[in-house]
Amino acid sequence: MTIKENTEDFEREILVEASGFREYDARWLYPEQINLRGVQELGKAIGTLMHEKGVAPPAIVVGHDYRSYSATIKQALIIGLMSAGCQVKDIGLALSPVAYFSQFELDCPAVAMVTASHNENGWTGVKMGINRPLTFGPDEMTRLKEITLSGKFTLKDGGSYEYVDDMKSRYVADLAKGGKIGRKLKVVAACGNGTAGAYAPDVLRAIGCDVIEMDCDLDYTFPKYNPNPEDMEMLHALSAKVKETGADFGCGFDGDGDRCGVVDNTGEEIFADKMGVILARDLAAQYKGAKFVADVKSTGLYHSDPVLKELGAQTDYWKTGHSYMKRRVNEIGALVGFEKSGHYFFNAPLGRGYDDGVMTAVTICRLMDRNPDKSMADLKDALPKTWGSPTMAPFCPDNKKYGTVDTLIKVFETYKANGASLRGQKIIDIVTVNGVRFTFEDGTWGLIRASSNKPSLVVVVESPVSESRMFDAFDAINDELKKFPEIGEYDQTLKRAA
Repeated sequence: MTIKENTEDFEREILVEASGFREYDARWLYPEQINLRGVQELGKAIGTLMHEKGVAPPAIVVGHDYRSYSATIKQALIIGLMSAGCQVKDIGLALSPVAYFSQFELDCPAVAMVTASHNENGWTGVKMGINRPLTFGPDEMTRLKEITLSGKFTLKDGGSYEYVDDMKSRYVADLAKGGKIGRKLKVVAACGNGTAGAYAPDVLRAIGCDVIEMDCDLDYTFPKYNPNPEDMEMLHALSAKVKETGADFGCGFDGDGDRCGVVDNTGEEIFADKMGVILARDLAAQYKGAKFVADVKSTGLYHSDPVLKELGAQTDYWKTGHSYMKRRVNEIGALVGFEKSGHYFFNAPLGRGYDDGVMTAVTICRLMDRNPDKSMADLKDALPKTWGSPTMAPFCPDNKKYGTVDTLIKVFETYKANGASLRGQKIIDIVTVNGVRFTFEDGTWGLIRASSNKPSLVVVVESPVSESRMFDAFDAINDELKKFPEIGEYDQTLKRAA
């Protein structure tokens, strides 16, 4: 249904675009794709799903990020939740990990965090869960979509509302409970004027850091760039600030604070998967037989790093996506999960199993404290050298991308089974939990998967041997993708540097 803003129909009718329901959260342009009555319907649907799943008591934490309209969206959501008989605990302005923390702190099974994360202004959305610390996956999202769009709600009496006004101080205290670090660290906290600016500097100071604030004043116009630690504009600005101030390292946080990006003392970015290997080395030395999870886009060092091998650490490669990773970390009892986009999932005894960018920064500070004679660049340079590509996204229509990937899985499985040589090497291992990730005899690997949120595939390659072998993996993938007429713009995407 198309309903124009600033009309009578927009006030009276219900607008919820079906496309807003994603694999593990919901995102809409507001008010073009959802209106306040539509948000109320979503609240009713979350409450209905809680009743279907037997969530008792039907208590739910609700928070919102810092955008001009987020508090309004949250209020509409609360009305819907209360009409379904839910006991709402409103924690106010919050990060997503603050909402997850509040589930434990307030003993609530469910959460609904109003946030569009790092998306541009105009976007809104909700991250939801009814079984802490997990958030919705595809099955729950499909059912939520059905309930919302059908209007078949279970409405009950007994809805209640409570505003909890001290959750920020409780969260800061929780992250600082390990005490102050002994090493004097100067840390840049870059928040892109997003919600993390209200939390990250306070937490880092609470553990004894000398904090240099960068764009930490809240400003929902995002005057410089969207708060996104994968965005090169934000990373370049963070790099310049680290070099200007002589900081030990810099941390960049996304809009809702569940991701963290790192720049070392020389101003060089450390991609999140490599930062994860640095953390895994440190933690595996403390926790014998540590088990980790890494998403399939991540470096092969989790398997090949000699230090991790010597320490007996094991890593399970799993599906990309914060909800999938969170679930896997908890299913197998992993110590930490690492996702290349900057989500880190610290499980017991370090954390509670959810992703928290500010906790990641604290953990990195404590890592540095345990290595007082080493800089962040020293720790990075101690890793084995690899040559890796950026994440590439050749176009593939939404209605064909999953079928295309299913076909490619069979192609590469057949190559492995037949012992075929591709670009001079045989495939010795294949992971198919999320597309196909194949590994050659020399450790060079390639990944092809379907994007979960746009009409494209996702392609990543890495080699521990040479840049030439990295390009060999490019070419092995390209040879296959050329056979699919629906895939576009790939030759340009993979063009070798001149």
